[in-house]
Amino acid sequence: MGWLNRMNRAIDMMEKRMEAPFDIGEIARAAYCSAFHFQRMFHMLTGMTVAEYTRKRRLTLAAQELASSGSRVVDIALKFGYESPESFSKAFRKLHGISPSEARSPGASLKAFPRISFHLSLKGDQGMEYRIVEKPEFSIIGKVAQVTIKNGENYQIIPKLWDTWNADGTSDKLLALGKDKDLLGVCLDMEHQQEQFNYMIAVEAADTPVDNEFTIRTIPASTWAVFTSVGSLPNAIQDVLGQIFQDWFPSTGYEHSGGPEIEVYPIGDIRSDSYRCEVWIPIIKK
Repeated sequence: MGWLNRMNRAIDMMEKRMEAPFDIGEIARAAYCSAFHFQRMFHMLTGMTVAEYTRKRRLTLAAQELASSGSRVVDIALKFGYESPESFSKAFRKLHGISPSEARSPGASLKAFPRISFHLSLKGDQGMEYRIVEKPEFSIIGKVAQVTIKNGENYQIIPKLWDTWNADGTSDKLLALGKDKDLLGVCLDMEHQQEQFNYMIAVEAADTPVDNEFTIRTIPASTWAVFTSVGSLPNAIQDVLGQIFQDWFPSTGYEHSGGPEIEVYPIGDIRSDSYRCEVWIPIIKK
């Protein structure tokens, strides 16, 4: 319950500051965790980034004020953090489907996006199996694509990237260069404020020449929590990722270190109900 209280306290602080920019580090401290961990947890628990949630809440409150007051559109736009009436109108129409001025018409249809709160959900006594691994620094080689996490689009984009890389021969080329026969899916350079990160199909580098079409990255020495996914992809591993952030982190003394996350895919039938792969999450003790 302590974790729930801390997360809800952070939401309370965000709600009180909807009319002004706020420091995500200060919000995270209300939940007793790092800014990175708070934003990652928030996204995995709600399916939204902090920025996306804040944007929807501010536009909800702005719509309420437009409908109930005579304040000028420009004043309301500035009040809720928009630099110009034009940028406010564009965001307002995208969420509500009408312009700010139309929101004042009698009977205008508006969307209300309510504030969230976190509650305890009892799901039975099935625990999550994991192991803790210390791994020194190592290098990976592969191909990188930028992925957005807006509206959970990463869950659709990444499987399509794999389909493309498998079809165009990228996977086979990398397996020929790798230290072992596992393909890696690596989440790097997470930028929560920009709602994006880099996703890399890769292999652990061996002492062989690297084709110029590929990128080399260094994964720092870390402590990892390693979880096994069993089932058809991508659903099985997406379910495991959800469990890690919804169940495992809140019930342990660990938090995300902010480093890369790694998916390890052995050769096999990824559509099989018995396919086994792993998720490696970099962790630190709270």
